[in-house]
Amino acid sequence: MKKYILGLSFDYHESAAALICDGQIVAASSEERFSRKKNDNSFPGKAIRFCLESAGITQFELEKVVFYENAPLKFERIVIGAIKNWNAGKDFFWNALNSWLDNGKFWPEYKISEKLGIPLSKITSVMHHQSHIAAAYFNSPFKETLIITLDGIGEYESGTVSIANHAGEIERIKNIHLPNSLGLFYSAITSYLGFKVNEDEYKVMGMAGFGIPEYAEILRKFFVLSEDGSFLLKSPCFDFYSATKVPYTAKFIEALGQPRKSESPFSVVVNDSMSSYEVSQCKRYANIAASAQLVTEEVISHILGTYLSKLTARNVCMAGGVALNSLANGRLRKTLGCNLYVHPAAGDAGSALGAAQYYWHMVLGNPKISTNPIPYYGKMYSSEYIKNALDELKIEYVECGNTQQLLSCVAGYLYEGKVIGWLQGRAEWGPRALGNRSILANPCLPNTQDIVNTKIKFREPFRPFAPAILEECVADYFEIDSPLLERDPMYYMLSVVDVKEDKKSLIPAVTHVDGTARVQIVKRDWNQLFYSLIEEFAKYSNVPIILNTSFNRRGEPIVNSPLDALVTFFYSGLDILVLDQFVVRK
Repeated sequence: MKKYILGLSFDYHESAAALICDGQIVAASSEERFSRKKNDNSFPGKAIRFCLESAGITQFELEKVVFYENAPLKFERIVIGAIKNWNAGKDFFWNALNSWLDNGKFWPEYKISEKLGIPLSKITSVMHHQSHIAAAYFNSPFKETLIITLDGIGEYESGTVSIANHAGEIERIKNIHLPNSLGLFYSAITSYLGFKVNEDEYKVMGMAGFGIPEYAEILRKFFVLSEDGSFLLKSPCFDFYSATKVPYTAKFIEALGQPRKSESPFSVVVNDSMSSYEVSQCKRYANIAASAQLVTEEVISHILGTYLSKLTARNVCMAGGVALNSLANGRLRKTLGCNLYVHPAAGDAGSALGAAQYYWHMVLGNPKISTNPIPYYGKMYSSEYIKNALDELKIEYVECGNTQQLLSCVAGYLYEGKVIGWLQGRAEWGPRALGNRSILANPCLPNTQDIVNTKIKFREPFRPFAPAILEECVADYFEIDSPLLERDPMYYMLSVVDVKEDKKSLIPAVTHVDGTARVQIVKRDWNQLFYSLIEEFAKYSNVPIILNTSFNRRGEPIVNSPLDALVTFFYSGLDILVLDQFVVRK
């Protein structure tokens, strides 16, 4: 009889559900895709319903439901941290207590039991970083490997180092505890630069490309790198235990100057709307971002470099929010010469899958198996559903009679400079749009980046876009120093590399200001339709690349359904919308 295990994450951020059957992934999705609330942390009822429907089962047929962390232990850490610094932390404690009481966070197992109507005996919890470890390892192509998890904080741990052997046995060899948190350090920088913590860390990466790391020496002094491969983060500049507003202190401002105001304009060139002083401040913030990024990369390299020396195989798999730092991933792969796998949903949403896999492998004792590397585990809508929706809403469309007609039509629009919303197949798992819920554009036109940022995404003009490139052409356009593994981070848009010097002028819309690009390698057998579209576009442009970014507007989740796509289409500057084989124009 088949054994179904449901993994869940909720009550902090990135709520999600993931279902496995006999160890294989059936379905996985973040709740935000259904609720339309960015970083939704509520109980993932809609995502659970989707997972169960995908398998054609009810909740009563589940072998086990596994929650992704130990909630009582997490609250214990909050209490102890507040007591240690009671004068500063009492407001933080009372806010946390009220939040936990109001939302019933103390016993998530009881909430699951009540919501799903199943007995407590069918529900269990694992530790936060156990979920991250499982997501990293059991989806990787490796047996013997180093496993690194780095994030803000779980129960007490902010990072772990483990080694897996050929038998699939995992040994934890290092735990990193609060206040030594690389994730919270980066979040403090995010907050200082005027962005939202736990949401906008990737904006710091984008801003870093405009700066030089002239503050790196100041930031390095916050860290003590230990010989055993761990690190200590000096705390006077940070408040990770009791902060109610920002996670940094006055000492941090003394070291770096006044923080950037949220939503303030950004430019490193004097223009009609910004004075030379304002531009100089923007350059300072960019330099701080570049410095923080460099120091973050150095700390990760220190951890990996130390422990890789203990292995015969130079394999690394990573999870936790820090693993989504694509700039760091590019540097690690290049400087350490390691084979790197990063789980495509490396943050807390991915821990839903990790929790289920931990139970299947580590509790039930099932051996590591080869999981499906294709990262499309989300909701799919049939052609019939889409046609009925368009007809019911009385929206005019053209239905392409076959795939080649669709590809020729869309590739022609892209070559003309049209920006296209593209919804096909199952939605992606993780925060990156990988060709099924994407906004697509011509990478060869220099004004494309500005158009997509300002008129469609309604976001900061400094934000870069990814080049989606045919697998066999990647070395022609980007600096690739070693052979690619099947699950290299670039297949999941999780690594930044240098654009070749003679290609930068060919693809200006996807070449960042520092000459880099966050590449998505497209495999034919992972996504035949998207691969064929890039092939068709290359017939027009002689460039086997399409600009790819997530199909959403600023502050919104990536679209999930055809209705989500239609709303985004009509309330943005998109020119064309493609839903399955149906093409909608304004």
